[in-house]
Amino acid sequence: MITVALDGTPLLGRRTGIGRYTEHLFQALTAFDELELTGTAFTLRGAGDLARAVPGGVATRSLPVPARLLRAVWSRLEVPSVRLFTGRIDVFHGTNFVLPPTGRAGGVVTIHDLAYLTMPEVVDAASLRLRELMPKCIARADVICTPSAAVADQVRQTYGPALPEVVVTPLGVEQAWLAVEPPTAEERGDFALPDDYFLFVGTREPRKDLATLLRAYALLRAESPRPAEVPALLLVGPSGWGPGQEPADGVQVRDYLPTAQLRLVVAGARALVMPSRDEGFGLPALEGLATGVPVIVSSAPALVEVTGGNAAVFPIGDAQALAAALAAAMASPGAADNAARKRRREYAAGWTWRRCAERTVQAYRIAQP
Repeated sequence: MITVALDGTPLLGRRTGIGRYTEHLFQALTAFDELELTGTAFTLRGAGDLARAVPGGVATRSLPVPARLLRAVWSRLEVPSVRLFTGRIDVFHGTNFVLPPTGRAGGVVTIHDLAYLTMPEVVDAASLRLRELMPKCIARADVICTPSAAVADQVRQTYGPALPEVVVTPLGVEQAWLAVEPPTAEERGDFALPDDYFLFVGTREPRKDLATLLRAYALLRAESPRPAEVPALLLVGPSGWGPGQEPADGVQVRDYLPTAQLRLVVAGARALVMPSRDEGFGLPALEGLATGVPVIVSSAPALVEVTGGNAAVFPIGDAQALAAALAAAMASPGAADNAARKRRREYAAGWTWRRCAERTVQAYRIAQP
């Protein structure tokens, strides 16, 4: 039996990428009899909600301390040990970049991407602080997990030969994504969906490069003899900063959607577009393939890796090339091409949360004292 505590802080509040990773990893790990799981949260407020956020049967234990204060202390000192929060454990897993001092426990940390180093101009202040904090987290770790081989390569190139073992733990898709059908006319009306639309899913922040997407979409409309017949561009996800906040011709903006509703919205798209300048994995692209819709991605290495030749790829930042890809999607049968739809879904079905958990358990076995 390995007693493992995981940082469940990303489960609190709205669950975007890292929150969904943590949610599904927790759930998949409960299938392993060799694990005894505990969730903890590093927060002054909201820790009381953790018990409702973790799967049934998973214990929770936390102390009400502000996360910002803890990060500041852990960037300089090796106290307090995480076992003050979790009790006695064999392994602690930092699911969201940060690995506290682990005392006698083994340490595993997930590094989702290196945008805090490679694109400091497009990340927020909390991510920028990882530049100083991450070397200490790596020094404490017995194993580093990454969501893609692309990020694993970046980590090795950036932090050098002193790294502990790196284990790639690819994310997965739920079965519900593989079974969802496009929304009916009634459901489109209920959700106020356009009849035809391109779709972006994610936080509207500069790293997602909505500036290029909006330029490409404007080019598509400008070059069309009938701009009114060009599908709408639907941007779904939390507001952030940078392009994508202001209205534009043909562009519709929606806030964060619950997963069940999001599945229908994705399944009804003409194509799902991820124009990101950088990604650690690109879960919306994989989920788009799982619904069977065409997917268009930038040439960011993780997106190319994850879509595996099943998406149209354009050079990062090339609005003209993206406009051409959108035009090609307009001209294609889209979801009506049953053979292509089946092929995309079969590919996506190979990416499972069970596999993510199996690889993660390998990391725990290595880290166990």
